[in-house]
Amino acid sequence: MERTVTDALGRTVTYTYPPKRIVSLCPAVTDTLFALGLADETAGRTRFCIHPSPDVLDVPAVAGTKDLKLDRILELQPDLIIAEKEENTKEMVETLEPHVPVYVAEVQSIEDAYRMMIDIGDITGRLPEGRQLAEKAKAGFQALEGTVSGDVLYVIWKKPYMAAGRTTYIQSVLEHLGFTNAAARFLGRYPALEPKDIQDLDPSVVLLASEPYPFKQKHIKEFQEILPHSLILPVDGEMFWYGPRMLEAVHYFSSLLSDMQHE
Repeated sequence: MERTVTDALGRTVTYTYPPKRIVSLCPAVTDTLFALGLADETAGRTRFCIHPSPDVLDVPAVAGTKDLKLDRILELQPDLIIAEKEENTKEMVETLEPHVPVYVAEVQSIEDAYRMMIDIGDITGRLPEGRQLAEKAKAGFQALEGTVSGDVLYVIWKKPYMAAGRTTYIQSVLEHLGFTNAAARFLGRYPALEPKDIQDLDPSVVLLASEPYPFKQKHIKEFQEILPHSLILPVDGEMFWYGPRMLEAVHYFSSLLSDMQHE
C-alpha cells in the first residue's frame, strides 16, 4: 500500500508501506534500522555506517554522507531513502527525490534523537520498537541529568581547531550532563577557533573527540600549553552519536564523569 507522511523538514513523502528496501544515508539512521529489526530491509548505506559491527558490513556501501553514487543506489531498487539534514546535503536529496521517495530526519538535540527513533519506527512499520528504543535511551539519559558543572569545550578538528557549537546534538548532550558549552559564544554550529580564542574562553574542561579528527592521548600536551589550568581529556566521539549508541553512551558517560570528579 502507499502511505504519505510528513518528514522533519515538513516535506510530504509518499512511498510504499512498509518499505522492504531502504537506503540509509546517515550512520545513526542505519544503526537505528538494525536496532528496530530491519537488517534484511536495509539495502544500502554510506561508507561511514559502521554500526552495528560486523553485521552492517553485509549491506552495500553506496554513498558517503556528502556524496552518493546514483546509479548504484538505483540498482538497489529502494522503496525509501532516509537522509538527515546535517549529515547530508540538500543537493543529495534533490538528486535522489525525482527517482525515489526521500524522508529527511533532523536531529539537533536529545529530544530530537528520541523523536527520530520513534519516527523511523513509524515510517518503517516498527513503531512499538521505535518507542521502546527511545524510552530506553531516555531512561538512561535522565539518570545522568545535571551530574557535572562548569564550562566545557568539545573539540572536533585540528588545523583549524573546530568545536561543537550551537544547535548541535553534542551541545544538547553537554548541557544535559550539566556543562555550559563554551563554544556557544561563537556564531555557527561548528566554529573555527584560534588558540587565542580558546584561551579567552578558558573552559574548565576540554574534551578531544576521537572523530572526525582522531584526537588521542598525545594531543593532551598541545592543549595543556594553551590552557595550563584546564582538564584535558580524550573522549570517544562515537558516544556522542544519537540513535542506539545512546544506550552504550549512558554507561560511558557515567564512567567518564566519575573519573572527572576524581581528577
